[in-house]
Amino acid sequence: MASSANPTRDDFAKLLDEQLGGVADDGFEGRVVKGTVTAIENDKAVIDVGLKSEGRVSLREFARGDEDHGLKVGDEVEVFVDRVENSDGEAMLSRDRARREAAWDKLESEFGEGKRVEGVIFGRVKGGFTVDLDGAVAFLPGSQVDIRPVRDVQPLMDVPQPFQILKMDRRRGNIVVSRRAVLEETRAEQRSELIDKLTEGQVIEGVVKNITDYGAFVDLGGIDGLLHVTDMSYKRVNHPSEVIAIGDTVRVQIIRINQDTQRISLGMKQLESDPWEGAAAKYPVGAKLTGTVTNITEYGAFVELEPGIEGLVHVSEMSWTKKNVHPGKIVSTSQEVEVMVLEVDSEKRRISLGLKQAQRNPWEEFAEKHPVGSTVEGEVKNATEFGLFIGLDGDVDGMVHMSDIAWGISGEDALALHRKGEQVSAVVLDVDVEKERISLGMKQLERGAPAAGGVAASGGTGGSSLKRGEVVTVTVLEVRDGGLEVQAGDDGATGFIKRSDLGRDRDEQRPDRFQVGQKVDALVIGFDRSKKPNFSIKARQLAEEKEAVEQYGSSDSGASLGDILGEALKNR
Repeated sequence: MASSANPTRDDFAKLLDEQLGGVADDGFEGRVVKGTVTAIENDKAVIDVGLKSEGRVSLREFARGDEDHGLKVGDEVEVFVDRVENSDGEAMLSRDRARREAAWDKLESEFGEGKRVEGVIFGRVKGGFTVDLDGAVAFLPGSQVDIRPVRDVQPLMDVPQPFQILKMDRRRGNIVVSRRAVLEETRAEQRSELIDKLTEGQVIEGVVKNITDYGAFVDLGGIDGLLHVTDMSYKRVNHPSEVIAIGDTVRVQIIRINQDTQRISLGMKQLESDPWEGAAAKYPVGAKLTGTVTNITEYGAFVELEPGIEGLVHVSEMSWTKKNVHPGKIVSTSQEVEVMVLEVDSEKRRISLGLKQAQRNPWEEFAEKHPVGSTVEGEVKNATEFGLFIGLDGDVDGMVHMSDIAWGISGEDALALHRKGEQVSAVVLDVDVEKERISLGMKQLERGAPAAGGVAASGGTGGSSLKRGEVVTVTVLEVRDGGLEVQAGDDGATGFIKRSDLGRDRDEQRPDRFQVGQKVDALVIGFDRSKKPNFSIKARQLAEEKEAVEQYGSSDSGASLGDILGEALKNR
């Protein structure tokens, strides 16, 4: 049995374990331990960490930047044990690794708590920069340097400043940080403090920072507010640059503050007197005013009556005669026009104006200058399936119905006689000012036509004694393909017998069997729109047949229809 004076191998192992704090040599590797500086030799510090042998660490690892290492014998320091023993029998120690490990421990804790960390930008790499976080190296993406793009990063290099850790992976040794997140958070805090000091309705000065198509951003001393283009002035503003410029100091009123989005709406016109106050009294309905066209749209034109007050002339109120025409073809921007007030809505800030109402109704003027029965001249503007439109004085049109173009032919044939652009003469038959219609007649100018005054209520023409249903003797004035132009012997009124009214049988319906000057009996069957009588030989024949049958009985009584008609005609 071994005595206590002669310890065994187990005793030596136990003593060594006690000396190393209960940890074997191989348990030291990869750990940060405390050691004591036993000597400083040349540029290295000799450190005892309790292993079989001491280790040497470069003094540069203990220095920060250009500062001196500051070590002296007896100082206690933390080092990282890379290997317990190298080929020379010394422990391989590292102060840098110890600092990095300590930094990682601290950073993981701060990252978990969402705290900011302090670091120094010390290098540039692809896509960003490197940051020293007290021993641990992190990556700062270029997009995370500042809120806005930074052209020169040099002033930010080697300056201690706060960063926010975005993500970290200790196993891979990756840390990504952001300076922008810190600035945005700080800015948000400052913004909240500034907003708390502002109130709606407050008047404040600011500097125009940026101009867009829809307004301008004004710096109110660390916080921006939006001055919308519609709140710059009561008058129309096409672009903010017409009113303000970048760098201008402007006096504005705070209209709204949105606490949720922290957006501030500003106004300049609110500091001016409102031109709409008393607008209804200033612009009564029916008043004629002069204004300037400021804007033209598909549906009308805006006319400025005074700075800040505009009225709309709807496209339907622009012209008496030009219908379905774009407003830009009637008026132009900056043109001075005379308008009439049609309606005022002060609450909605709307004024309806009329351009045509400021001018005389052209149909009224036409009716005064050209009464019914007068003769006018004009150009054929258009031919439709029912008549001709003639351009007349005052930029109005009159219509000649197809039945009033010519005597003795169908309306379709009469339309074919005229073409667009032709100069023609016509008689005014009727003027309806309310419906904006002028009725014209061309055939009324032909020889023997009745006066344009029209047919009397009794059924005859003006000055004529003819009545519907009367049998009269007429004289053939003209033989046409469509029938006969005739004149009543005693009355003198001219009329027409259509081809189909020349007889009962088809053989009798040939106009060429008649001659000019021939006299025939015909029945007055009616009057056309111009009150000219229409005659029919066929209708006279049928009427006589009916009369004979009623007087002498039907053909079933034994007498033939020819006998009956012959007897009836003999007794007339």
